[in-house]
Amino acid sequence: MRVVGQNDEKRARGVWRRRGPLGRVRVALVVLALAALAPGCGRGGTPPASGERPLNAPPARALDSYATKLRATQAARAAAAKRWGLKKVPLPAPPPPRKKPHIGTREGFEVKGHRSLGLPPVFTTVPTKKKIVFLTIDDGAEKDPKFLRMMSELRIPYSAFLSDYVIEDDYAYFERMQDRGVTLNNHTLHHRYLPALSYARQKREICGMQEVIEKRYGTRPVLFRPPFGNYNKDTLRAAKSCGIKYVPLWNEEVFVDRWEYREWDRELRPGDIVLTHFRGTDHWDGTMRDMVRRFLDKVTAEGYAVARLEDYL
Repeated sequence: MRVVGQNDEKRARGVWRRRGPLGRVRVALVVLALAALAPGCGRGGTPPASGERPLNAPPARALDSYATKLRATQAARAAAAKRWGLKKVPLPAPPPPRKKPHIGTREGFEVKGHRSLGLPPVFTTVPTKKKIVFLTIDDGAEKDPKFLRMMSELRIPYSAFLSDYVIEDDYAYFERMQDRGVTLNNHTLHHRYLPALSYARQKREICGMQEVIEKRYGTRPVLFRPPFGNYNKDTLRAAKSCGIKYVPLWNEEVFVDRWEYREWDRELRPGDIVLTHFRGTDHWDGTMRDMVRRFLDKVTAEGYAVARLEDYL
């Protein structure tokens, strides 16, 4: 009977680095199986004394069940990608970090007294080396049930930033969205250009939307995005007073027919926040599903997965 040795471990480590998530599970199962075949090894690889009962083999059934579930999940994802017309199967996001990255205000996006007043950070990218991006969707004007189904079947996370004046005709649509694990965030009551308003009026716009979301959906947001990405010191002061902790903007914007970029080189970066809008054929030459296809085809082709923004804050 074969004994697992140092060479096996080195080979396994080499294979582990070259494999994707599903492949790594298979490698882990092989290593554990080899360990189980070792002739009665106890702790540290020392054979048990005569008459001593050997350690139990690894829980092969549990491991096999886990691997089976992963394969089924990947197969379902591949089938969904084909069904929704994607060029490739979207990459699965890595597990959320145990230690959250420090989020600071992007250079050039500060207001006077930003740090001394403890105002919420304004940022366009989350600090990470992982090849992930975050999809965020603003306002809530378009309410396409097929979009909800598409995102659920593909298992693509996204964050919604809602304005009351466009969601009030169908609050239930966003309740269904929330039931699918989407966080509903603040985009003000009426989508005004906030720097033109007084502090009191800005506070009404932001705190009023906090109250709408809390009343309708049972949560009080900690993320806020100012309409058009425009803000001033009063905006951030008002947001803080309403319970806002983060002000994520964006580094790219995706439409049904194109991408737009904040950076000069027009390239995605790890941790970039991508903006789009709830829009349909009334505003675009296509649907939200068409926009999602454009978005996913690009990020997948460039080796990026889509992660959930709230998991990194």
